[in-house]
Amino acid sequence: MTKWEYLTAPILTHAAKQILDNFGADGWELVQIAPGMNPENLVGYFKRPLAG
Repeated sequence: MTKWEYLTAPILTHAAKQILDNFGADGWELVQIAPGMNPENLVGYFKRPLAG
């Protein structure tokens, strides 16, 4: 059975692609994106398999 680790991170709308590409390069998969505290910010929820 796969075990997962999770990450919650802010996503700035003006740099969303670069931010998401960076997380993806580190093996993180975007699970959900939600509104942040203001219109310029979103919150990304990510997961990736635990190493080992």
